[in-house]
Amino acid sequence: MENKTFAKPAAAAFIDEGLRQFMIKVYNYMFGALCVTALAAFLTVNTSLIRLFFNINAAGQVSMSGFGYLILFAPLVLVFWLNSVIRNGSVQKAQAIFWGYAALMGMSLSPIMLAYTHTSLTKVFLISAATFGGMSLYGYTTKKSLDSMGSFLYMGVWGLILCLIINMFWGNSMFDFVLSVIGVGIFTGLAAYDTQKIRQIYYEQDTGDVSSRKAIYGALSLYLDFINLFIYMLRLLGDRK
Repeated sequence: MENKTFAKPAAAAFIDEGLRQFMIKVYNYMFGALCVTALAAFLTVNTSLIRLFFNINAAGQVSMSGFGYLILFAPLVLVFWLNSVIRNGSVQKAQAIFWGYAALMGMSLSPIMLAYTHTSLTKVFLISAATFGGMSLYGYTTKKSLDSMGSFLYMGVWGLILCLIINMFWGNSMFDFVLSVIGVGIFTGLAAYDTQKIRQIYYEQDTGDVSSRKAIYGALSLYLDFINLFIYMLRLLGDRK
């Protein structure tokens, strides 16, 4: 009887420790990807690479080049391929593409970084980090299921993308402001939902490869939530040069 009494806490402790280690791995991947993105953006902005993004005509007017548009939208397309590789490929391949994707994201963000002051970028990054951290902690600790909220938010993401494409041609500043507010709301909520989902996919009996691929998948989800939250916060609170 005594053995059974003590067996349950021991098993629970083992599972909790395994979950804690799994979540640490997820956040380490995410933090590493953010560092790679920041480094790639910094190198692009401060080297001749940035010239590939723009065309300058005889009148001195600056416009985005074809290569610039390609790099700008490449992460949106490649994320689907990366998801497939993480789910079905080897851990080594998933890791390599994950880090490469983070670097590509940094390059795609470089024109945006040029448009805002350094002080503004730092301020918005700290606000985004605090918001993301609080919502991710909520998603990890809450006992309430966020599944219904997640379905609504992911539908909102697709609607947001469609509206952004429309506004690229329409160019309405008020509509752009409204979309930025909606974007902040969507990705703030997704930070909580995706954290809870990542916790739910953990299983203590997973093999090393399965656990690692799940960690990369979780890190990618949170990484994208943070990047998008930062971008929409920047659109709302950033000071342009």
